[in-house]
Amino acid sequence: MSFHILSFGNERRPPSAGRQSSASERTTPRVIPLAWLFGVVAFSLAAVATLMAWAGITVEAPLWLGVLIGAAVGAFSAIGLWFRTPRSENQRMWRDAAEYFGVFTSLCLIGAVAPYPLAVMSSGFADVPLERVDQMLGFDWLAWYRFVADRPAIQWLDRAAYESIYASPALLLGYFAWTGRKIEARLFIFSFWAAATLTLVVFVFVPAKGPLALLWRGPLPYVPANALYQAELIPSLRNNALHRINLGELQGLVSVPSFHAASALLFIIAAWPIRSLRWPIMIVNLAMLLATPVEGTHYLIDIIAGAVVALVAIMVSKAVSRDFAREQLGKQPCLTV
Repeated sequence: MSFHILSFGNERRPPSAGRQSSASERTTPRVIPLAWLFGVVAFSLAAVATLMAWAGITVEAPLWLGVLIGAAVGAFSAIGLWFRTPRSENQRMWRDAAEYFGVFTSLCLIGAVAPYPLAVMSSGFADVPLERVDQMLGFDWLAWYRFVADRPAIQWLDRAAYESIYASPALLLGYFAWTGRKIEARLFIFSFWAAATLTLVVFVFVPAKGPLALLWRGPLPYVPANALYQAELIPSLRNNALHRINLGELQGLVSVPSFHAASALLFIIAAWPIRSLRWPIMIVNLAMLLATPVEGTHYLIDIIAGAVVALVAIMVSKAVSRDFAREQLGKQPCLTV
């Protein structure tokens, strides 16, 4: 499959007047309704809140973060409502930007909290079979780690690449709002949500401490971005030793599939039809992929699984959009000459 087949590019061509809609027109992606995006946000929030209550975990946030979140919610809502019926292209752009960034930010925040109660549901660790698969693939994680640990300049670049995960969606969503690409924007957001959901489901059944905890012995010459959080926090959550989580100190708990890998592929595919963004986003996200084994303490199979999750999420999202297209066109009378 090529990126053009999987991409979020708008391939829709409206049916010509006086002609019956073709099969391709009935199965071309249409814009996902905003109500659906609000629905997945509401569903995700309710699901995570229920899991948090079941696990006995509460959320707290420093004052500055609470103020920032409140201000962002207020700003996105105010802009969206004020310009709900735009009278100019600038107003349309601001309305769309408020929608895209508001929904995307909400999903990111919910998704960052979700692994904590889900870790309570998990059991055991899958590190030994995951490492065995890496050996079969010929991947030496310790050699990769030592290469980074011995080179301070590489460490800085590695960390910067790994933490650039939100730079690409900011560029993409801003571009979609600027150019009026609502189909692509909502498909991208829905795919991101689908990939996050698939990642979290797999995490419950395949938790892992990560290769740093499994393979390294002795003092750490270099502490990656994700450190030993999986090995430290997951047992604490299971043992009910951790009851409060701070929104300003959330850590990654998911090993397989790697959501950094899933995100990187989503971003590259979304940017592929856009000439001005294609190569910058590809370079940044290839760098993020290279940084993920060490900075995210991931096995190679984690990254492969993350790529598979991204492809599945895109195909599911496009299928949902095409179903909506069939439903909408089915309600329209067919014109014949």
